Amino acid sequence: MTVASRLLGKVMKLPVAQSHAVKVERNLKIPMTDGVVLLADRYVPAGGGGPLVLVRSPYGRSNVFGTLFGTLFAERGLQVLLQSCRGTFGSQGRFDPFAEREDGLATVAWMREQDWYPGSFCTAGPSYLGMVQWAIAGEVGPELKAMAALVTTSDPHAMMFGGGSFSLETSLVWITMLANQERRLALMRQRSANRRLRPLFATLPLDELDSQATGYEVRSWQEWLKHSQADDEYWSARRYSAGRQAVGASVSFVGGWQDIFLPGQLKDYAALRAAGHEPYLLIGPWQHTDTDGMAASIRESVAWLRARMLGDASQLRSAPVRIYVGGGAQWRDLPGWPPPATEQRWHLQAGGGLRPDLPEPSEPDSYTYDPADPTPSIGGPVLSASAKRITTPPDNRDLEARSDVLTYTSVPLEKDLEVIGQVTADLVVQSSLEHTDFFARLCDVDPSGRSAGVCDALRRLTPGRPAAEADGTVRLSIELWPAAHRFKAGHMIRLQVSSGAHPRFARNPGSGEPLGTATTFAAARQRIYHDPSRPSAVVLPVTSDS
Repeated sequence: MTVASRLLGKVMKLPVAQSHAVKVERNLKIPMTDGVVLLADRYVPAGGGGPLVLVRSPYGRSNVFGTLFGTLFAERGLQVLLQSCRGTFGSQGRFDPFAEREDGLATVAWMREQDWYPGSFCTAGPSYLGMVQWAIAGEVGPELKAMAALVTTSDPHAMMFGGGSFSLETSLVWITMLANQERRLALMRQRSANRRLRPLFATLPLDELDSQATGYEVRSWQEWLKHSQADDEYWSARRYSAGRQAVGASVSFVGGWQDIFLPGQLKDYAALRAAGHEPYLLIGPWQHTDTDGMAASIRESVAWLRARMLGDASQLRSAPVRIYVGGGAQWRDLPGWPPPATEQRWHLQAGGGLRPDLPEPSEPDSYTYDPADPTPSIGGPVLSASAKRITTPPDNRDLEARSDVLTYTSVPLEKDLEVIGQVTADLVVQSSLEHTDFFARLCDVDPSGRSAGVCDALRRLTPGRPAAEADGTVRLSIELWPAAHRFKAGHMIRLQVSSGAHPRFARNPGSGEPLGTATTFAAARQRIYHDPSRPSAVVLPVTSDS
């Protein structure tokens, strides 16, 4: 047992270590089908053997990932094979983000030939370490007994191009992190890079940002900009959603309400439920890199893998689903996700109101979206360039004071209203441009007027998608981030509508130019309708109205 593992085990409230003497075999050479050799370290509990956990990572083996997913697991009776993905930390070849199927299957084939292979294995890891699990999960058969899929998804495209727009900040932060992680003084370099990124977000064209951020052209960045559509052949080797139905492993999910992968992760959960599985699910009040979320992920992983691989279910909770309900309601155990709910349509009203009643006849509201001065992003799920940890949602009032942001607010609630599930904004809109975006955010406004975001999403419009009505309007359904929140009595419900959240999403220039090379701006005149024949509403899954 190391000092670091002892301290982390205590801080993360892990079960007591069973094995204090962990043996580590370094730099095992694993050949791939094309002759490239990947490196791995094997962590073995005292006495040798034990159920095997495969962890594949692009973030290194001897750093914190080695402690979290090597030492801590091995100390609790699980042997671990921790492998560096192609092109990272000594493994040969070029790192090709998300294209992990062939290397993953080759690694499993190599494991089968080792005398220490126990005949089955499990997988674990967060974020990219979860995507590599999905890359092989539907193809390795019954040998894969369990998965701990943490803040991740089987479909990286859905995160990078959610709603049709490019996740600019998350993507640029990630490639700079990858560019710096193997350099000397990596942490200091990344902090310096983060400071340089902020002004870069305002720069066009986008296909020059990788060079400006890292000092060289990043091939994957260029590929993402050229292959933005989900049905592009480029993504067929990088999306693994189609294999979910064939997964036989028991799966435990951990997510966060402000995590960049949450919608995709819940689709993975739903797909397994539809296939007859009973996965576990934990969703907390976390962002993607939240330390509390990571601690919970390790606890859940150890408990899940020990239960499935060693028969020790002492650390498992009885309820298969546990969620954190915001607004002060705290943790809730459920038999499944989502819980039963009643849909309530809160209609946008003239004068900025929001009520369950249908609106009266009224003229549409309008605003101008100018990509030269894009509506900024305030909060929301993002892999941020800022190192500051956000513990409470930021106040939206300054954002809502802009002329390119509309708000629709209820009267103070007479009683608590609990919303758990999929929130949707059904808007009737019209734009002067065929290429434009609409952004919707649900907010909780307290008696002081502070407006805190609960969930949001953006939807991109392109010519004919979605189709316009005869009068030129478009009926637009925007699935916001899933949510679990209690609006307290005296608080107000607010829907915020705009046409951007930059740099979280790349601004829509309005010109229809290609994503990577666009430099021409066109301002869009936007209309939001709220009359009896063209009602707009936010649809809330209400589980409690007390």
